[in-house]
Amino acid sequence: MLAPALLERSDIMLSTKEILVNAKNAKNSALVTSKEDRKRAVLAMADAILENKEQILEQNRMDLENAKGKISEVMLDRLRLTPDRIKAMAESMRTVAELSDPVGKTISEYKREDGLLIKKVCVPIGVVAIIYESRPNVTADAAALCVKSGNVSVLRGGKEAFNSAKAIVDAMKSGLEKEGFDKNLVNLVEDTTRDSANELMRANGYVDLLIPRGGKGLIDACVQNATVPCIQTGTGICHIYVDKFADLEKAVKILDNAKTSRPSVCNAAEVCLVHRDVANEFLPMVYKALAEEKNVELRLCEKSAQIIKGKTAGENDFDTEFLDYILAVKIVDSTEEAIEHISLHSTGHSETIISENTEAQKLFTSLVDSAAVYVNASTRFTDGGEFGLGCEMGISTQKMHARGPMGIEEMTAYKYVIEGNGHIR
Repeated sequence: MLAPALLERSDIMLSTKEILVNAKNAKNSALVTSKEDRKRAVLAMADAILENKEQILEQNRMDLENAKGKISEVMLDRLRLTPDRIKAMAESMRTVAELSDPVGKTISEYKREDGLLIKKVCVPIGVVAIIYESRPNVTADAAALCVKSGNVSVLRGGKEAFNSAKAIVDAMKSGLEKEGFDKNLVNLVEDTTRDSANELMRANGYVDLLIPRGGKGLIDACVQNATVPCIQTGTGICHIYVDKFADLEKAVKILDNAKTSRPSVCNAAEVCLVHRDVANEFLPMVYKALAEEKNVELRLCEKSAQIIKGKTAGENDFDTEFLDYILAVKIVDSTEEAIEHISLHSTGHSETIISENTEAQKLFTSLVDSAAVYVNASTRFTDGGEFGLGCEMGISTQKMHARGPMGIEEMTAYKYVIEGNGHIR
């Protein structure tokens, strides 16, 4: 066990500026770490989380108690930690520790006729700030990915999960110090007001990359107001399209999983599009499996409302990330119409076609312009762990630098290193 002094929570609140200064000062210590150092640091952080499990659970119980009546049951589940979830958190970090380290890798090189060697080398980004909401596991995931990729993290979680995040960060810092690393490789912003978020958005000279991870409001605020480089991550209006050539038994299982296995996450399905040729047979199956058995509220287009019971879809229901047991349903006349609907309403996260027809599959995967496009599989697989990345920093829905689940490779940039011997131009 760690020494008792390391288990104590610090009551000294640092300003956001002081935390940014600490992070910037720690950047050089991150840059000089070796691959072996970075692996050892992440493993030490994972061990410390398990060693401090009871304290983390105690602080999480406090967060849950404070949040009752203020957020939905689905969001409370998102906030909740259990011994198994903490164990999974540590295992995810250990997976990250074992991944191939990209830092220092030569991406390409070119040797000129005069002997000048030009190399393109993978390097850390620097100080990475992450603004996220009420998911405590993001605290550990983000810190592990940053340390493994030679970056310094500045974590700014939501107020609902602050005590949980603070306990997790305190544990990780103790693990780093125990192994001789700078504890400021991982930092937690202690001000949970909008002021601190705005300060991170404008922390030029301190923050090299800002990643917002949360709902539409948070992401839009960062994209619109940040003066530091910002990656747009995943609001998830994810679609399941059931083609006329679909295996309907397969389709209802995939839709059930995509909607109900964990509706509060960004890769959960929010919209089901159904080809008109199978609607009369498929929609009653959906009603039984989701509405009757799982209590999912169906919001129906005019045509689908003639087949099954549910609420009439409102003006914004096909443009809403519900994050709840709610599913918008629409009947379409063709695969082309499904693709057109997705292009108009999707957030570019994850979409699925359920079809046994290869031509329909090919058309869908070619024309749907989202970060993850599936054939006969649930959208719930859009996740760093499921993609073999250990965990992810977020799901990027943009196209510059990173797209889809962001692992350690997406947490690096590159620079050119040129080796000469008195060369002049």
